[in-house]
Amino acid sequence: MSLIPGANQLLGLSNAVRHGTAYALAGIGGRLVAFVILIGLVVAGLGAALTASATALTVIKWVGVVYLAWIGFSSLRRAWRAPPAAVAPAPAAAPAPAAGRGLRPLVINEFIVAISNPKALLLFAALLPQFTGGPKGGTDTQLAMLGGAYLGIELIVGLTYVGLGSRIGATGIPARTQRRVDAGSGVCFLGLAGILAADNIV
Repeated sequence: MSLIPGANQLLGLSNAVRHGTAYALAGIGGRLVAFVILIGLVVAGLGAALTASATALTVIKWVGVVYLAWIGFSSLRRAWRAPPAAVAPAPAAAPAPAAGRGLRPLVINEFIVAISNPKALLLFAALLPQFTGGPKGGTDTQLAMLGGAYLGIELIVGLTYVGLGSRIGATGIPARTQRRVDAGSGVCFLGLAGILAADNIV
């Protein structure tokens, strides 16, 4: 499931292309923090309560839709406003800063995309508990261990996408290609927002 290209994986790849490996890795950190919070909610028993509430899931869903659409429109706007100058290769040791604002925007973007994805909450609250069993007192520990395993898998997959994006960015792509990448990312994010909006998760 983690391998399936989703909003966070696409965001990690895009960050690596535009800003380099270090910045993209910081973004993955924000994603993992969001997942740790979701796993914590499930272990505490709040995940089941949230998934049982149609109103809560609907609110989370539409927050995710709006944020994905905002990222999509931002990418399209960046593509339209990009200067015609060529893009130079980005040294791995000194990635380009994120629009002069540092790491925080990338980390926040990844965090919000992850935390506002109702399917991530459903994954931890509905799927992982099916793999627990035995004494009732050990269920929380098993959930925490399964969540930790998922975080490890998510990190490995995220690093794969970031590595791919870094290789693309390090080659130094022309400005026209960069604009196409931004435009393609924007369209993909808008598509993901549309899919989430049309999806009946309750």
